Amino acid sequence: MSFAGPKEIIAEGDTVVLYLTPALMHTIDAVPQIRNKKNEMIEYVFQTSFGALKVRDLIGVRYGSRVQLTKGWAHVLQPNPELWTQTLPHRTQILYTPDISMILYQLEVRPGSVVIESGTGSGSLSHYFLRAIRPSGHLHTFDFHEERVAKAREEFVAHGLGDNVTVRQRDVCEQGFGDELNGVADAVFLDLPAPQLAVPYAAKALKNEGKLPPIKER
Repeated sequence: MSFAGPKEIIAEGDTVVLYLTPALMHTIDAVPQIRNKKNEMIEYVFQTSFGALKVRDLIGVRYGSRVQLTKGWAHVLQPNPELWTQTLPHRTQILYTPDISMILYQLEVRPGSVVIESGTGSGSLSHYFLRAIRPSGHLHTFDFHEERVAKAREEFVAHGLGDNVTVRQRDVCEQGFGDELNGVADAVFLDLPAPQLAVPYAAKALKNEGKLPPIKER
């Protein structure tokens, strides 16, 4: 639940950022045990270039604290979209903060906005959208790839964001966004190989004053 709002203390199950240097950070889950390849529960020991960390020792620690590793030390930070973008497992090519800032500006996204995004990819941009629209807005995000959809949905729930996002598997260029979303979106963002194919569906989904930024083919 570590993305849902500011926290002081790391709780079991939180996603935390282990900050070693500006160019070397890791995202880990604060759990005492993990399953090994033999499906056995074992002590979670995370290895870094500065040595090992028993992850159970993070539970109950204050965010921002300096923690000891076997060959040095690190800081433990509460994740935000910027840190998540730098540390997430890349399932697709992603956008970074400077471009995302311009997208949010062009779309005029704010608390309470309803946003449609396609495709979800690694969920980097999705986390920025969710921070901007919460607590009362909603993100409808689409991807054609079943595994990416399942992983993104799992991450949103684990990060405490599940109530504000709906993840769907669909080829929006062929099938659109669904009749239930016609006329409900304040903004639509298309990150697709051929976004022009989805523009007619985006037009149906947008409110009269809704925003669709300029698009170009990849």
